[in-house]
Amino acid sequence: MNSRAHSLFVNALTFSRVPLIFAFMACAVVAELRQSWPWIIPACVAMGLAGVTDLLDGRLARRWHVVSTFGKLADPLMDKVFFIVSFPTLLWLIGKQGENAVHFTVMLAFTVLYILRDQWVTFLRAVASTYHADVSAMWLGKVRTALSFPAAGLIYLYLAIHGYLSADWNGPFLAAIYFVEAFLIVLNVYSCIVYTHAYWPYIRRAIDGDD
Repeated sequence: MNSRAHSLFVNALTFSRVPLIFAFMACAVVAELRQSWPWIIPACVAMGLAGVTDLLDGRLARRWHVVSTFGKLADPLMDKVFFIVSFPTLLWLIGKQGENAVHFTVMLAFTVLYILRDQWVTFLRAVASTYHADVSAMWLGKVRTALSFPAAGLIYLYLAIHGYLSADWNGPFLAAIYFVEAFLIVLNVYSCIVYTHAYWPYIRRAIDGDD
């Protein structure tokens, strides 16, 4: 393939995250409403493939030397779509299943923090970009995103199958889910602090009217 074909393929891979995560949502909702475990399989597959696209698009772009400004903007947008669709879906599942109030509250905080963090970082980058700052993703942001896909998959797997498990399995599984959710809540807060510190000079310049 030539460079144009490589670029088109990478961009298609990036944008495929949207139909995949909506496919996950649809299958997860149908599985819950119909209490039909076969729907759990395509839901997990769609979630897994969405994570694979996040891992591959950037790597292929760098390998094929087709990294572009469009790709740098499209990739975080697709990640935001993933967060906005997947985490509220998981929250809906918790509520629908009548999970305990503690888990519902933790997942609510988890979901709100993810969405708020993304909006805040987008705002910081927008301000910094007016001063021609480097607004590419930091390593912490990349780690956060990379961990979010398997975390969402693990949370869904618990919600999908815990009704079929014995109490001996459910307890440790739920404890692991709490750990994952708590860890990512802390990581989100830390990420907000790091990005705010990095871009604060540009915020100060904007507030002071320094053009």
